Amino acid sequence: MAKLFELPRYIAVEGPIRVGKSTLARILAERLNAQRVSEPDDNPFLKSFYDGEPGAAFQAQLTFLVRRFDQLRALDPGATSHKTIVTDYIFEKDKLFACLNLNDQELETYNRYYNFFREQLPTPDLVIYLQASPEVLKKRLKKKNAPGEKAISEDYLEEVTKAYEHFFFHYTSSDLLIINTSDIDFVERNEDLQELLRKVSAPIKGTQYFLPLGSQEAASA
Repeated sequence: MAKLFELPRYIAVEGPIRVGKSTLARILAERLNAQRVSEPDDNPFLKSFYDGEPGAAFQAQLTFLVRRFDQLRALDPGATSHKTIVTDYIFEKDKLFACLNLNDQELETYNRYYNFFREQLPTPDLVIYLQASPEVLKKRLKKKNAPGEKAISEDYLEEVTKAYEHFFFHYTSSDLLIINTSDIDFVERNEDLQELLRKVSAPIKGTQYFLPLGSQEAASA
């Protein structure tokens, strides 16, 4: 007898700043009655990094690394667990930003800790990667107008967007659902949200794409 489809036990939502990660993670956690894990955002070195202070990038990155590791190490998404987990980041995100922000000497030290930590952490069953163009992200940043994000330059935002595109183009560690949020609004438009929830509730194998309403429902890579 064919095995019935089981929803992923560990779902991670990823993407650049202001793409909607936390919002979608919250919605999924509520709908799936899941444990929600939000990325730590109380990094005391982050403002200094955005302000361009020397050494702040290394301090900020190591702080994020340790705090993300502590969070994800505490999870229990194994086969014997009966709970579903939804996070709004994956651990690999940390290295993505480290490669953008650290010099070669800093990165050599960072990688020692990153590799040691990564071996101890679970891998998501499903990753949902939210895309958006730099232009859309810039508009959302301005609309949000968060104090800690005012120092983010347009050039840096474009670098981050490109880094995410490159990373997920090669990503194979989990099943992957790619959603371009430039053309959908699952916050303001309920029809977009409902179609997205239907897609997440169906089997996803390999890499698949969620297309906006009016387009073909999904396309497999």
